[in-house]
Amino acid sequence: MDTVVLGRTGLEVSVAGLGCGGHSRLGQATGATEEESVRLVHRALELGVTYIDTARAYGTEEIVGRGLAGQRDQVVISTKAHPQGDGGPLTPRALRESVQLSLRRLRTDRVDVFHLHGVDVGLYEHCVGELVPELQRLRAEGALRFLAISERFGADPGHTMLQRALLDDCWDVVMVGFNLLNPSARDRVFPLTQDKNIGVEVMFAVRRTLSQPDELRRVARQLVEEGHISEGAIDLDDPLGFLLRPGRNGSVVESAYRFARHEPGCHVVLTGTGNLAHLEDNISSINSQPLATEEVEGLRRLFGHVDHLSGN
Repeated sequence: MDTVVLGRTGLEVSVAGLGCGGHSRLGQATGATEEESVRLVHRALELGVTYIDTARAYGTEEIVGRGLAGQRDQVVISTKAHPQGDGGPLTPRALRESVQLSLRRLRTDRVDVFHLHGVDVGLYEHCVGELVPELQRLRAEGALRFLAISERFGADPGHTMLQRALLDDCWDVVMVGFNLLNPSARDRVFPLTQDKNIGVEVMFAVRRTLSQPDELRRVARQLVEEGHISEGAIDLDDPLGFLLRPGRNGSVVESAYRFARHEPGCHVVLTGTGNLAHLEDNISSINSQPLATEEVEGLRRLFGHVDHLSGN
């Protein structure tokens, strides 16, 4: 497993991170037993994964805690709390309670990277004005080590919130949506994170559109119909077929993971699944070599200007 230093945190982590949310939530969303999900965590560790990303909202913190029993010090744990509570914006007191609950569920005395989760641009000022000071107090107490923020990529595919957040200097890590269908973070986020040496977790490298051929064809047709791609510039029956060459790239999924992993500014690419075979394949892809230069340029010509899709 290749490793990388996660920006200014100084933490050395695997380039492949286990994402415990998404459509699968370690298989919990698709009928897996808790034991099967714990086994998935164990297998990720066996394959060299040292970065695990979960959240209170995912319902997988307890599974991660079980899966890391006896191995806590071998991994970096990332978890999160939504800044929007049931009755309105999260209060500093409720944030503290959320951190303490996460610690109990994860069976640990500290969280390495703690995110404010899925922040809307409209809630950002509340986050930085009210919640960041509480996170800083929790850090001083040893409950967490580094402050982080994640965007709502599905609702904000153009990264409006992160562009605002990166003007401040309180974030050590950010979670950003980035994939070959919407690489807009390349110009709008990564130059800022690189300038400040902020750690980057990439989510949405592969979601529904890039893992389901019928959905990929539908999205390609939509892009042509809306004028985002010129008619004739893309094969609507096999939109990414130009990537699939013998001995080069075995699948669209493999190509998508390799594309994200080797983008300058990316540190950790998250992969989430409830299937052991998929986990092994995905980690192998993330740990593989970059796409060929002509393949990256072909993707740039087709999708380099797209900023309204998430690929979900």
